[in-house]
Amino acid sequence: MKITEIEIFAIHLPLVEPFVISYATYDYMPSIIVKMTTDSGHVGYGEAVADEHVTGESWESTFAVLKNTLAPALIGMDPAEMEKIHERMDKEIYGVPAAKAAIDIACYDVVGKALDVPVYTLLGGRYHDEFPITHVLSIASPSHMADEAEHRVTEGYRSLKMKVGTNVMEDVKRIQAVRERVGDAIAIRVDVNQGWVNSAATLQALRKLEQCDLDWLEQPVKADDIDAMVEIKSKTSVPVMIDEGLRGVREMREIIAKRAADKVNIKLMKCGGIYPAMKLAHMAEMAGIECQVGSMVESSIGSAAGFQVAFSKKIMTSVELTGPLKFSEDVGNLHYNVPFIRLTEKPGLGVDVDESVLAKLTVFSEKVKG
Repeated sequence: MKITEIEIFAIHLPLVEPFVISYATYDYMPSIIVKMTTDSGHVGYGEAVADEHVTGESWESTFAVLKNTLAPALIGMDPAEMEKIHERMDKEIYGVPAAKAAIDIACYDVVGKALDVPVYTLLGGRYHDEFPITHVLSIASPSHMADEAEHRVTEGYRSLKMKVGTNVMEDVKRIQAVRERVGDAIAIRVDVNQGWVNSAATLQALRKLEQCDLDWLEQPVKADDIDAMVEIKSKTSVPVMIDEGLRGVREMREIIAKRAADKVNIKLMKCGGIYPAMKLAHMAEMAGIECQVGSMVESSIGSAAGFQVAFSKKIMTSVELTGPLKFSEDVGNLHYNVPFIRLTEKPGLGVDVDESVLAKLTVFSEKVKG
């Protein structure tokens, strides 16, 4: 089986409501969809959601890299030979993990379809039967976040992820308000997206949050400040997770060596796709560090790819892949059984792509052939 054509679509995914985190507000999510065709007639889909603040890529640069660099280099290659695929991509260009993830995901999708098996079978088989879904609360006033949290609990959600990181003391009020409103039985995770900057501010906040019984605190400090994470971990009983601070093998080695986190958030867009994500999971497993698979708010395509990884590994203890629940229109049909996600046995990623919706959401596209 050989890759004969790669089509690249730059799309805008419409959100039901704006998505607000510490460093940006999104009215829609810019995404790049890759459609890969092989000489056997099989078609696979991949996705790249770039983030200038995390991976150093933009929507426009990702499209250009795929069109001018990666896609032309991969025409004629066997999509099942993932080590060679990644070696070729790394030889062509340094970094750009989201762009590489789009190719990687499409390869897994097309190979799974060709073999008539789900991607998780290619990764060693399904381990988990289901994962609880965590609802993500965008940054808002304490009362608004508490109102939304209460509403989501009535819908069946048993865990909430709070986005904070704009002002430390205001964030403390937000977290306290949500805990008071939903009671003690609901799990609360706090994602600061680097917004508390340093260990001193973070430890001040944690002292005020001792009674809030947090599941974990995610990336409170700057991504590259692993030493600050070490200090925070040593001075609090709240479990800490590294997200933006983990991109690839180099960071994972440092995290393991310094015991800098209780948990790490593996995202396909940060590390370059399914193949490198599995390598990171194996490293974490050997070190006894729990893993989560998270997302950059991807469509059904990217989200399904993340789920395929999460469901295949015992060390994956949580998922946060709720992008499709935030869109008013989606290119795929990934199904959620709120408050759980369960995978089907359909081949590849297990999602069908609606070509008419893809065309509707496309801003511009390009086709690369052999």
